[in-house]
Amino acid sequence: MPRTRTTIGSALAAALLLGGCGAEVDTASDTEGAAGASEKVTVKRCGEPVPYRTPQRAVVYEGGSADKMFSLGLTKHVHGYVMPPANPPVSESPWASEYAKVKMLGDDLLNKELVVEAKSDFVVAGWNSGFSDQRGITPAILDKLDIQSFMHTESCFNYPKYPEKVTPFKALYSDLDRLGKIFGVEKKADEVVGGLKKRVAAVESKAPKNPRGGRVPVFLYDSGTDQPFTAGSQVPPNDIIKAAGGRNVFDGLDERWTQVNWEAVAKAEPEVVIIFDYGDMPAKKKIEFLRKSPHTKELPAVKKNNFFILDYNEGISGPRNIDGLEKFGKYVRELKR
Repeated sequence: MPRTRTTIGSALAAALLLGGCGAEVDTASDTEGAAGASEKVTVKRCGEPVPYRTPQRAVVYEGGSADKMFSLGLTKHVHGYVMPPANPPVSESPWASEYAKVKMLGDDLLNKELVVEAKSDFVVAGWNSGFSDQRGITPAILDKLDIQSFMHTESCFNYPKYPEKVTPFKALYSDLDRLGKIFGVEKKADEVVGGLKKRVAAVESKAPKNPRGGRVPVFLYDSGTDQPFTAGSQVPPNDIIKAAGGRNVFDGLDERWTQVNWEAVAKAEPEVVIIFDYGDMPAKKKIEFLRKSPHTKELPAVKKNNFFILDYNEGISGPRNIDGLEKFGKYVRELKR
C-alpha cells in the first residue's frame, strides 16, 4: 500500500538495528530547519516495515488496544478511546483508573472523521475490527493524512499485501514488544511480556497430563442461531484452550472468527462449551438457547452443564487473554469427565 509521509531529509545521520521485531532508529536532519534532529524508529505493522515518530495523541479502539497501551505505562500518550457497545464497561478493567484519565471519544465503530477531529497522530486497532476498507479507515488512508497507525498482529492474518501469521499469544507478545519500541519503553515491554509468559507457563505446567480420553474437546460459542460463529486457530481463545489442556474442536480451521454449521458442532461432541460473553445477547441467554436447540441440546457439554463464560476482553487480543487462560485452566483442572 502506498504511503505518503513527511520527508525526513536526504542526509541519513544514523541507522541502528535494534533486533527483536526488526526495529531501526533513524536520526535525520529536520527539513524545516528547526534546531536538533528528528528521530524515528522503524517497526513492522503486520508484515510492512513502517517508520514511526513517538506518538503523543493516540486513539485506541476497543479494550484490547487500550489495555496494551496502559499495561506499558503509556497513558500520557493516549488522547482517548473508542469503545463500541459490545465491550463490557471499562470500569471492569484492571486499568479502570487509566481509562478515567483519558477521553471517551465514541461508543460506535471506529471512523476516519473521529480520528481527524481528535487531531490524533496514532491509531491502534485491528484489521477488519477497527480498520476497514468498507468504512473508509485503513492504515493506507491514514498514512496519506500523516496519521500513524498500528495493527494487532493477531489480526494481520489476512491483511492485504502485508499479511503476518503467528500464534495468538505470540502475536500479543509481539504487539507489546513493538509498541515498546515505538514509544521507547523497551524495558517495560520486556517486563510485561516476561510476566505474561511466566503466567502462561504456570498454567501449562498444571494442565492435565495424558488425560483419559485425550484433551477435553471444547467448542467456543460466539453467536448465531441458524449457523454458529466460533473461534478458529488464529484468535486468542484457541491458545487459551490449548494452554489449559483442552482442544478447540475447530482448531483445524485456519481462520480467525468464523462461521461453521451445527452439524459439525454435533459431530465434534464437545465436552465443554465456552460462551463468549458480549453484545446484546448475554451469556445466560446463549446458554438457554443451546439447552433448547435441537442442534445442541444433546451435546455432552450441554447435558453435563459444562459451560465456561469467557469475558469479551479476555478473548480479543490483549493482556487480559492471560486472565482468561488462568480462569479456564482452573476450570479444566477441576472438570469431571
